[in-house]
Amino acid sequence: MRIKSACTTLTSRFRDRLTDESGMSTIEYALGSVAAAALAAVLYGVINASAVVDAIEGIITGALTNTP
Repeated sequence: MRIKSACTTLTSRFRDRLTDESGMSTIEYALGSVAAAALAAVLYGVINASAVVDAIEGIITGALTNTP
């Protein structure tokens, strides 16, 4: 009977360890931060491309020079 109790306790401990997600939120935040930084780098590259800069300047210049 003592062996059965020890096996039950050991099985319960393994199950608790395998289903424990106490460290997952830290990993999720880290991966989210890396993904956000990568997206920011891509957007920075797109916005600083000469075609985009020229298009934005054209829109702003057109809006400021046209009179209704």
